[in-house]
Amino acid sequence: MVGIILSLIMATLRQAAPILITAIGGMICEVSGVVNIGLEGMMLMGAFFTAITSYYTGSWFLGLIGGIVGGGLVAGLHALISIKYKGNQVVSGVAINLFATGFTVFMLRVLFKQSSNTPTVEGAPTIFGVSIIIYIIYAIALLATVYMNRTVGGLRLRAVGEYPLAADTVGINVEKVRYKAVILSGALAGIGGAYLSIGALSQFTKEMSSGRGFIALAAIVFGKWKIKGVIMASLLFGFADASQNLVQQYFPFIPSQLIQMAPYVLTLLALSGVVGKAVAPKASGKPYDKDNL
Repeated sequence: MVGIILSLIMATLRQAAPILITAIGGMICEVSGVVNIGLEGMMLMGAFFTAITSYYTGSWFLGLIGGIVGGGLVAGLHALISIKYKGNQVVSGVAINLFATGFTVFMLRVLFKQSSNTPTVEGAPTIFGVSIIIYIIYAIALLATVYMNRTVGGLRLRAVGEYPLAADTVGINVEKVRYKAVILSGALAGIGGAYLSIGALSQFTKEMSSGRGFIALAAIVFGKWKIKGVIMASLLFGFADASQNLVQQYFPFIPSQLIQMAPYVLTLLALSGVVGKAVAPKASGKPYDKDNL
């Protein structure tokens, strides 16, 4: 029994990792006041650029950097549309998701004459059988917790997302804070993608993010845009995924789909206020234009 529990814990940590790092990035972005439903596309682009960089350089570390840059560049486009041009943030996010799916398939055909996957690339090393990227992800989660709750930067971030005019009045550059938050969200989603392509596997496969970016969005809502809540929600989603095999093995009469559904049902309950009201930052999704207030 102890072995089963330990195995389940490790599986939960592995399954939760890409969701967690992407959800943290998305939370930071939305706390600043910019809605980001393009996390799925940013994660996918991160996974792709990680694999491509690792393939051509032979270095998993440079691959990780490539994933971070890839995700950050796509997020930069979202920031430009949302902040500078004050475009519809939801439409921009949807466009990024669609673009990432098409772009990665197209580039697979251009570079490798196929549309399913890249050749095998150098995977990230492991420590005690666990990918080093998982250690990086949970270390970032710890740092993000400190940053959001214990630093002036975290306070400014929340101020920009709640009362941008008041923040601007006291000298905080609202647009600068939002640009940094959006780009950071893409970089962190890129790390989530990097884990998929060089941590869990050693190659990029078509649409390998498999909806994890959308699950990260659900974790943000269920976590009520709070860092600790987002971490717990991500672990819950990871547990639901990890427990499927265990349920099928020891409780074959229980459909594994019921276990998978549980976090989503809880998210819906959170949205409806049944398990506590989930309220987004007040300025979320609203472009800031002090000249037209």
